[in-house]
Amino acid sequence: MNIISMLINGERTQGGSGTTFERRNPLDGSVATIAPAATVADAITAVDAAAKAFPAWAAIGPGERRALLMKAAQALEAKGEAFAAAIAAETGGSAMWSSFNVHLAAGMLLEAASMTTQIIGEIIPSEVPGNLAMGMRQPAGVVLGMAPWNAPIILGVRAIAMPLACGNTVVLKGSELCPATHGLIVEAMQEAGLPNGVVNFITNAPEDAPAVVEAMIAHPAVRRVNFTGSTRVGKVIATLCAKYLKPALLELGGKAPLIVLDDADIDAAVNAAAFGSFANSGQICMSTERLIVDSKIADQFVSKLATKVKALPLGDPRRGPVVLGSVVDMSTVHRCNALIKDALAKGAKLLCGGTADNTLMPATLLDHVTPAMKIYHEESFGPVKGIVRVDGVEEAIACANDNEFGLSSAVFGTDIARAMNVARRIESGICHINGPTVHDEAQMPFGGVKGSGTGRFGGRASIAEFTDLRWISIQTTPRHYPF
Repeated sequence: MNIISMLINGERTQGGSGTTFERRNPLDGSVATIAPAATVADAITAVDAAAKAFPAWAAIGPGERRALLMKAAQALEAKGEAFAAAIAAETGGSAMWSSFNVHLAAGMLLEAASMTTQIIGEIIPSEVPGNLAMGMRQPAGVVLGMAPWNAPIILGVRAIAMPLACGNTVVLKGSELCPATHGLIVEAMQEAGLPNGVVNFITNAPEDAPAVVEAMIAHPAVRRVNFTGSTRVGKVIATLCAKYLKPALLELGGKAPLIVLDDADIDAAVNAAAFGSFANSGQICMSTERLIVDSKIADQFVSKLATKVKALPLGDPRRGPVVLGSVVDMSTVHRCNALIKDALAKGAKLLCGGTADNTLMPATLLDHVTPAMKIYHEESFGPVKGIVRVDGVEEAIACANDNEFGLSSAVFGTDIARAMNVARRIESGICHINGPTVHDEAQMPFGGVKGSGTGRFGGRASIAEFTDLRWISIQTTPRHYPF
């Protein structure tokens, strides 16, 4: 059991009320973490601390911010074992998944460090003689970041790294499902030597989330909101941000299609499909959710994929290396079981896996999925994947776009020009040709379209999200006025 604290203005605190909530291990129900249950007053105090720290943080030079972010990357990597233990206890994730999270998150901090000198503007020609007109980017203010549990280190760091690089201060609201994991990120930031109040961390009981979140979004000092999570909750956040006129960066749900064209390298497609479908038990926003296979090569692809998937190790991540650990809770089990039963009742063929009675869910493949089945439309967010057989490119594209989401996607084919033309027509923010749907790099513009959100995380693209673009001009010669 891990007892954690919040961090407000550089001080560890249990909050004004002293109340707590528990996060239990999804496998055995044991208490994994006891965390403070922040009140609305605590949330406001955290924003006040960030607002107080903002002027000094915004004023320091890019080199100093860069050095601190680089130290934070080192401190984060040093906590690898602690992260692995926390993820296994809180969300049932494997050590492999934790290690990947730490590696990419450290890279995100280093990428953010490299961006501190890239927050640049431009000279804009003016029609007024002697007028020097500039577009200048400046820090926005306090940024509220809300990160989910499924890729907790990557997404927790992503919520704060570029805002800090741009000169903003941050309040990170930890997930109710992994408060200790998110707390370790903030520990690393504190160990790096960031000034008090630059990064603040609060945790809240699930039932208090609506009031706590609205209080922070409503706070006048909060100038940006970034949220990663479900489309359902994302719509709530977007509504609140609209109510208080706060710009929001939202990365939401997905139903990532992987198209296997008739000229694809089948072995490469199988490997990518297995990885994209079942990494972290399919609990990734980019997870391959719909395998769309040309009927000409479908039998061969399906046979090879089923063979590979059946061999994926499943088990308790606390007892040794596995590919599939526990899913996050029984609600995932119930949702996935219902999708399996519905598909089978409507004519799908079970290739491997099946329903489960605990959170150790096997990798499951359903062939001959049709639009009549719920799994065709709904995000499983678990280790249950459907295969749709199509005839030709046009049917493949239509199938890929036949849902409300548009985050990641992939196309496999050896005719790169044809594959590129298919990729251009897929409605998604991300598309990989001959690569898996699960792929992230710190410098890339990451985000979706349609129900998968708005805005872009990552590298230069995120500078626009976390700065204000101001028009500033200098009149260098006498100016003529009409009166």
